[in-house]
Amino acid sequence: MWPYWLLFIVTAFQALSKLQLKVKFLPGEHWSFSWRAIFFLLAVMIGFRHEVGGDWSAYSRQLERIGNEAFFETLNGRDPAFYLLNWLASESGLGIYFVNCVLGILFTWGLLSFCRNQPRAWLALVVSVPYLITVVAMGYSRQGVAIGLVMLGLVALDKKNVFNFLVFVALAAAFHKSAVILIPLAALAGTKRPALTVFLVTITAVLLFSLLLQEYVDSLIVGYVDAEYESSGAAIRVAMNALPATVFLLMRNRFSLKLAQRKFWSWMAVVSLGFIVLLYFSPSSTAVDRVALYLIPLQLFIWSRLPDAMGRRSGTKEFWVYAVIGYSASVHFV
Repeated sequence: MWPYWLLFIVTAFQALSKLQLKVKFLPGEHWSFSWRAIFFLLAVMIGFRHEVGGDWSAYSRQLERIGNEAFFETLNGRDPAFYLLNWLASESGLGIYFVNCVLGILFTWGLLSFCRNQPRAWLALVVSVPYLITVVAMGYSRQGVAIGLVMLGLVALDKKNVFNFLVFVALAAAFHKSAVILIPLAALAGTKRPALTVFLVTITAVLLFSLLLQEYVDSLIVGYVDAEYESSGAAIRVAMNALPATVFLLMRNRFSLKLAQRKFWSWMAVVSLGFIVLLYFSPSSTAVDRVALYLIPLQLFIWSRLPDAMGRRSGTKEFWVYAVIGYSASVHFV
């Protein structure tokens, strides 16, 4: 248990030592030693974990089966990037640690890029430790890396780069098909050429659906909805998105955001609240739970900006920084 608390303490210490708000984010800003160190630490913890995560046995058996399959048989009807990675690991004899290291590096790249795009980058990282890192990245390997790539896409979308967003979502879908559902988010970016954005979104959605999801829909319905799979704690995890969503919608005028950012994250908040209704009516809480994971960046975005929304205009807003860290610590403890 101590390595997880060590990770949390390191990030919390950095958040407290950098109480001064970062006024402006510069694209391509230099990665300091502390950011390089945390990148290395996260990638190593995720990549070299041993028998950690509820799906560890399933992924291990999967890797063994792939070793007995031909190359094209491996990719047939599956998440191509993930299974290609497993095939390479099997053929090279590098095993599951090679797979997890590559996934860990990609996830960490996306997570830290998203955090560094926030004014209080280290506080955003603190919020990510209890669940996004400890549970998702270390347990749901495929969806973890998909979320990491989606966060890279969200950074691109924040800069009005719709094309890069769609590229990152397409890569995410190659690791976990469910990422395709995020493509419509590009339409909320508030670009200067909405018609072109809609065209790109439509083309990308149709193409990815045809390549990845068309033959997969029936098995998804049977595997999740018809089977009525239930996830213990799904309501709590959906509520973890709904709480910051509610705070943001009630107090969004206090958040210092550009108009396009306010609109985009308002829609993200509304969607997060919609998952409460969806969870109530859905025959499978597992299906709702897994899709709701893609909304976790909302937690990082809102909680990391809360001190500056709630605190006094002057000062370091220490109380609210401690409050966010305390909330995250309680989640981590559970």
